[in-house]
Amino acid sequence: MRALSRLIQGRILLLTICAAGIGGTFQFGYNLSIINAPTSHIQEFTNETWQARTGEPLPDHLILLMWSLIVSLYPLGGLFGALLAGPLAITLGRKKSLLVNNIFVVLAAILFGFSRKAGSFEMIMLGRLLVGVSAGVSMNIQPMYLGESAPKELRGAVAMSSAIFTALGIVMGQVVGLRELLGDPQAWPLLLASCLVPGVLQLASLPLVPESPRYLLIDCGDTEACLAALRRLRGSGDLARELEELEEERAACQGCRARRPWELFQHRALRRQMYAYASSVFQKAGVPEAKVQYATIGTGSCELLMAIVSVAGVDEGWRVQARLTSTSPLPCPWQSSFPWTLYLAVACIFASILSFGIGPAGVTGILATELFDQMARPAACMVCGALMWIMLFLVSLGFPFIMEALSHFLYVPFLGVCVCGAIYTGLFLPETKGKTLQEISEELHRLNFPRRAQGPTWRSPEVIQSTEL
Repeated sequence: MRALSRLIQGRILLLTICAAGIGGTFQFGYNLSIINAPTSHIQEFTNETWQARTGEPLPDHLILLMWSLIVSLYPLGGLFGALLAGPLAITLGRKKSLLVNNIFVVLAAILFGFSRKAGSFEMIMLGRLLVGVSAGVSMNIQPMYLGESAPKELRGAVAMSSAIFTALGIVMGQVVGLRELLGDPQAWPLLLASCLVPGVLQLASLPLVPESPRYLLIDCGDTEACLAALRRLRGSGDLARELEELEEERAACQGCRARRPWELFQHRALRRQMYAYASSVFQKAGVPEAKVQYATIGTGSCELLMAIVSVAGVDEGWRVQARLTSTSPLPCPWQSSFPWTLYLAVACIFASILSFGIGPAGVTGILATELFDQMARPAACMVCGALMWIMLFLVSLGFPFIMEALSHFLYVPFLGVCVCGAIYTGLFLPETKGKTLQEISEELHRLNFPRRAQGPTWRSPEVIQSTEL
């Protein structure tokens, strides 16, 4: 009976991971990479539509600008979604927020599917904005939901599954976009609208799993619902110790309201914690046109491999160390003189993806969950998500022009970012392996206030509903 109980427990936790991931970070990776395959087809459609309306074709530089807008509207929508994620997570809960989030996916799929018949590239733009909003919400709420639902000994590995689903989504988007599948010039509306499939799968599976026990106890004050959720996630074993830890965390948050994003920068106790152009890159590196789509799949496969490896290692004590591994290899500028350097350039690109996958790709998603308490976590995820999507928007919008200007040295700016990130991580972030979220908060408090022994100064004596943002 005990073995059967553990099996059921493992199945519920695994179903929770898959249900949250398939319509969450999988969608992020899928929609990030799926736009790569129909690049030329959508550019031709945009030019033909413009010519049909005005009688004149678009100049090449305006076609490039329109294309960069279509790509960059995805992270712009992600920024809106990141700002929406905090209020949603607090008012609706983690699970319901992920379910409601699929409304954006359904609307986007409809716009994509009928854009060519309607002769409207604006529908593609609006669809990209909507799937970006969906990705922005799920990228913040999914790690929060999984991190709060997992036992502390598995919290790192469970939260790292978000990176696996991101990488899996990237690979699936690249595979589905092959010319042999939906990469045909006539099939690109269906290719873009295929984001509906993961959304439907999440709508069918997520209602079968429980809400975050932490949200039920600390935010809603429902001890019985929290205990029921823990029993479904952990089985029928002794839950007294874990419930005691949750009660300690609840007591620490008593009398506090949910943090607003700007308050994270005002309080010393919280301040410390604080692939769309793949084809173009390979073409610039000299990869033959017919082979580019397969080289692109190679990048997604590298990231998926490293995400799986990271899950195995993240609970072995190298969360912070993994965050330091990201490097930025540079494609070789002498490939036109030495043909063999083509392979060196491609190897450097793959090495960059591998280092990113084993380091910040997954670990950074866990940090916001582990470094902030229940009251600050939604606001922290909003800030982290907003910063990520702003940077992604700027890169998406400017990358074609950066590539034209810097040619083989286009990775130099990213090298500087990686060095700065590694220095900050090494100096300021603590290791979090094997610690409860309350213990992590107390350790950060000691780091922030080394000469003080009393509780955090930001705890307010006034009693305000914890669901207010």
